Amino acid sequence: GTGHITCDLHSSTVVFSKLSSSYPLKLLSPRVAEHGVAIVYVMSYGGGLVGGDCMQLVVEVGKECKLLLLSQGSTKVFKTRAGNRASTRFRTSSSQPTPGSLSLQAVTTQSMEVTIAPDSALFLLPDPVTCFRSASYTQVQTFHLAGSASIVLLDWVTSGRRSMDEDWDFLRYYSVNEVFVEGRRVARDVLLLDNSSYDTQTASESCLANPTTRSPPRTLKDRLAPYSCYAMLLLYGPQTHGIVTDLQAKYRTISIFKRATPERFLWSLTPVDDGKGTVIRAAGVDTEDVKNWFKEVLRGLEAVVGINEYRKAFL
Repeated sequence: GTGHITCDLHSSTVVFSKLSSSYPLKLLSPRVAEHGVAIVYVMSYGGGLVGGDCMQLVVEVGKECKLLLLSQGSTKVFKTRAGNRASTRFRTSSSQPTPGSLSLQAVTTQSMEVTIAPDSALFLLPDPVTCFRSASYTQVQTFHLAGSASIVLLDWVTSGRRSMDEDWDFLRYYSVNEVFVEGRRVARDVLLLDNSSYDTQTASESCLANPTTRSPPRTLKDRLAPYSCYAMLLLYGPQTHGIVTDLQAKYRTISIFKRATPERFLWSLTPVDDGKGTVIRAAGVDTEDVKNWFKEVLRGLEAVVGINEYRKAFL
């Protein structure tokens, strides 16, 4: 599926000159009372994405516009199923399949290419990605900012459906975020969580055959416990300065010392591009802990996009 969002400011109203999408991508824009602000919900039909789905979104934020990109519930990535779906046949029909490409056909992919004009801002505040057991997901997001543009980018992932006893049981999660300002790359964040190389049966058989060998490799669950949600927040530009100042003050009050048990919630702050931008990383035992923390520390956006508009995020 493909989508295109183009918005411009006319008088004090943000107007979409283009707002189009094709299956399985769905774009909805509600009416907004706040001047200079628009909201678009990025969703998918059926409540989630299946193996082989490929969504490509192009976003162009016009001068002096403020655009919020939200979602309605987490982005669910369903398990990779054996078989040859129509979408993957179409995408690979022009080339001969190879053993490696056969496994890649069922990967769910999302890409976003964003351009942000001078004095404008993008606030990308979706719900987290939730990969079901055996799912494989790739996401690539690229942002091109003018010198006076701003961005708030939230990218986060959960361990899966804990109610179904899923805990980091997906095959692979790969997310790339790149931010360019006036053509210069100022930030590149990559997260790879890979379970695909782990084979429980093979590892067990190897240990039985040779008890002197090392224990089998640890799964994602072993490595990421006890946390069920990891998040990255990037802030850049003049419209984020107030929030960054508050976060820096909050961070300076943290005391670091050895603990007998892990904290329920952890976060860190890193300046980028000589302090012009800030990256926040967070992890929580429960997704709600992470969501509530972000909701509180980003509350300063109420003064930027409006109280009612901000409340539509982190529901």
